[in-house]
Amino acid sequence: MFDFKEIISVTLILFSVIDILGSIPIIINLRKKVGHIQSEKATITAGVLMVLFLVLGKSILNLFGISVEDFAIAGALIIFALGAEMILGIEIFKPDPSASATSTSIVPIAFPLIAGAGTLTTILTLKSEYTQANIAIGIVLNLVIVYAVLKSTNWLERKLGQTGLDVLRRIFGIILLSIAIKIFKSNVFAG
Repeated sequence: MFDFKEIISVTLILFSVIDILGSIPIIINLRKKVGHIQSEKATITAGVLMVLFLVLGKSILNLFGISVEDFAIAGALIIFALGAEMILGIEIFKPDPSASATSTSIVPIAFPLIAGAGTLTTILTLKSEYTQANIAIGIVLNLVIVYAVLKSTNWLERKLGQTGLDVLRRIFGIILLSIAIKIFKSNVFAG
């Protein structure tokens, strides 16, 4: 049932899609807006979403009459907006003065940053090739990495400095825009 090779494959695929290292500038930027990110809540919420999608993903989308492609396109638009915000230095997602660290930890960090359309559609795709148990282990391994990165953002910010963060934010903003365009194109023409 458990296959080490499958677990490693799933873990690496999800790691590249989640791209938590690439999200560091976004997370630091969001933390500056709200003061604190609740790493535990963000990680647990993202984990629940991923496992829920692993077990019930297609059924949930079908319930609302949404195709996987529609879901991916919506996620691509959010990722595009986050990328544009990073590159242009504008605020598309205005901080809500009444928003707590809890709500920011869930939206946009847990969803769509960690457990976004790309991650959730990847989980659905992996089900056709790997066993559900091995995918679940790959999800848990990625959540450990996500938690470690979320917990170390203060340290990373001190090490990188403001100039390093500005450069990283713009570089990863371009990468996010590219990912958004790729997800958008592949799903607009898939249906």
